[in-house]
Amino acid sequence: MRIIPTSSPWAVPAVLIAAGLLAAVGLPRPVRAADGAVQEPPRAAVPRPSLAVTLVTPQAADWPREIEASGGLFAWQEGVIAAETGGLRVVLVAVDVGDRVRRGQELARLAQETVKAELAQQEAKVAQARASLAEARANADRARTVKDRGAMPEQQRTQYLLGEEAAQANLAAAEAARDMERIRLEQTHILSVDDGVITARSVTLGTVVQPGTELFRIVRQGRVEWRAEVTAAQLAQVVPGQEAALTLPGGEQVSGRVRIAAPTLDINTRYGLVYVDIPPDSPARPGMFARGSIRLGVTAALSLPESAVVLRDGNSFSFEVLADGRVAQRKIETGRRAQGRVEILGGLTPGAQVAASGGAFLNDGDRVRVEPAPAPDAADGLTPLPPDSVSTLSSTPQ
Repeated sequence: MRIIPTSSPWAVPAVLIAAGLLAAVGLPRPVRAADGAVQEPPRAAVPRPSLAVTLVTPQAADWPREIEASGGLFAWQEGVIAAETGGLRVVLVAVDVGDRVRRGQELARLAQETVKAELAQQEAKVAQARASLAEARANADRARTVKDRGAMPEQQRTQYLLGEEAAQANLAAAEAARDMERIRLEQTHILSVDDGVITARSVTLGTVVQPGTELFRIVRQGRVEWRAEVTAAQLAQVVPGQEAALTLPGGEQVSGRVRIAAPTLDINTRYGLVYVDIPPDSPARPGMFARGSIRLGVTAALSLPESAVVLRDGNSFSFEVLADGRVAQRKIETGRRAQGRVEILGGLTPGAQVAASGGAFLNDGDRVRVEPAPAPDAADGLTPLPPDSVSTLSSTPQ
């Protein structure tokens, strides 16, 4: 390359030609400040590309209100079947754990030989007392016949009359003792106190039982209840007759109905119990732990698609598209969730135009390009939601 000296007559025209080329292509030229320093001109700001969004508005529908809770499953009531007589040996055990029994059904039997012998002895004493009463009554009748004739001393006559009364008392005592032995004989048959399911059996063949010894335990009528733990605020909303839905440990879905709400709360946990009756033919078993919900009723709800709600720093936001094509970040309060939608409790007006998706890429003040939303299917219309499709956000005791 050939270098042209600055003193060459071609130097000035070359500089002018280069400056003209720079001006022609639009490149920024350096500016010389007053102090002689050369400053670069500011570059033109490059506009950020706009994000294409579709718009949705909050829509209203009837949603069920629910309380989420958890708790254990218990027997509605337990029945204890014990021996009423003692000193007798078990000669028959007719049922086992898990068997369904009916009221009055024989579950076990005690040896009856001793009781039958004592009953026969008491029946003989009754016959003897009746004979003594017949003799005493005859003597008393004779004493009453000769009362006015003076044929019998007054002392003897009184003795016959009192003897009749004593014989009557002896007969009553003998009959009572006989009835006691009959009752004892009946007590050798161990019977169920109610319909239900055997949950415990502590008796074995050959055991000599004593009065009050527990032999069996049953779940009365096979009824199981869910004792749901709820807060004080939730307890105030529960009334008998409300429906409940449970999920058992195995994933089975069980329905129930509120029987009663506890009148007090636990002083340690500050939770109250809601007693929910479970159908007897359900797979629920006492001792299980279940989670579920109690349905309080139906209320109107304003909702948005889940894609229109963005979670940032623990808060929920939506981006409202303004008239100038820019978005405004709105902090919203959310509630229930169902079928891909979120209930909006506050932060948006019912007619707000909200970006349906893409909120994770937006910031407050960004410009967006609105595109028409695709035509919804007929099945996508907003309809009242079934009760089992709504989940509520509530504190559940662990």
